Amino acid sequence: MPLFKIAVSLFVTMFISAFITPFVRRLAFVLGAVDKPNARRVNKKPMPTMGGLAIFLGFTFSTFVMLRPQFDTHMLFSLFGAEAIVIITGMIDDIKELSPKQKMFGLFIASLVVYFLAGVRMTNINIGGWHWELGWLSLPITIIWILGITNAVNLIDGLDGLATGVSIIALVTMGIIGFFFLSVAQVGTPIMIFTLAAALVGFLPHNFHPAKIFLGDTGSLFIGFMLSVLSLQGLKNVTFITLIIPVIVMGVPITDTFFAIVRRRLAHVPISQADKHHLHHRLMQMGLSHRQTVLVIYGIALIFSMIALLYPLSSTWGNIMLTIGVLFALELFVELIGLLGPNRTPMLFAIRKLVNMMSRSDNDHFKQNTK
Repeated sequence: MPLFKIAVSLFVTMFISAFITPFVRRLAFVLGAVDKPNARRVNKKPMPTMGGLAIFLGFTFSTFVMLRPQFDTHMLFSLFGAEAIVIITGMIDDIKELSPKQKMFGLFIASLVVYFLAGVRMTNINIGGWHWELGWLSLPITIIWILGITNAVNLIDGLDGLATGVSIIALVTMGIIGFFFLSVAQVGTPIMIFTLAAALVGFLPHNFHPAKIFLGDTGSLFIGFMLSVLSLQGLKNVTFITLIIPVIVMGVPITDTFFAIVRRRLAHVPISQADKHHLHHRLMQMGLSHRQTVLVIYGIALIFSMIALLYPLSSTWGNIMLTIGVLFALELFVELIGLLGPNRTPMLFAIRKLVNMMSRSDNDHFKQNTK
């Protein structure tokens, strides 16, 4: 398919998503999919959720109608079945509020559909000359990847437009890297990635602060699920590059989720227990407004994306040094904003101690020279 037709299809996808959203908003009120204000919410009035349905409909129309020749029929229908399970799970949760276990069960079933019917899975690892066929471990590792990324996106959906914008940045980056790495025969995957990004762009004006509709679990679960599955397309044969790039691209949700788990473990509370110490909460507690917080996190997501684009251009040692630098800077940032909780700053403590030692050494040296 010519690039012009693909570009037109993406534009139409944006339009469909934007056009359908007001109707989904009305449907949310009718079905009772409404997010009411409480101690953990930032909205001050009842807000319709289930916005992900508009994204799903726009994305599905484009992949099945306008861009149909770009995709393998079996894979497309199998993936649609998994998407439908995720959307239904999210809609039920937005209307009746499912327990974490019930939501996890729905995502687990969808993951099995992706693994067995769509054939999207990790099969082997080849890093630094070390080759390992995953065998039976392929199934649990694939499911853990899907569940982990899906729930990471779900956790950052705490402010107007936050998860939507961060996901757009991640998807566009993945699409660019997909075109760079994949052969012409595999071009369907980056096209699907860009199509999902286009559906999100159409939805974003309705979702950005002040939002008219929330993603809801319908949206955050669907977006997270698709991010995990589409990134898996490049992870069938795992190398250092194919493993690290999607992790870096999705650095914001992964970082927030990882440190939330660590924070709750250190506090001896259940991992599933909600708190107000996520990345967006901490930035707002530091004095940023709602809109400023979202824009700052967009900026952080863009930094992660730019770093991810450096990996294909670097040597092996360059990639290793880049990864070490990212981890060091990330830990420093996390401690500076208190994402781990109060008084949990081991790196800052070590840096201060080192600076004090160097300062004392300089003072002693100065005194000896002035005697």
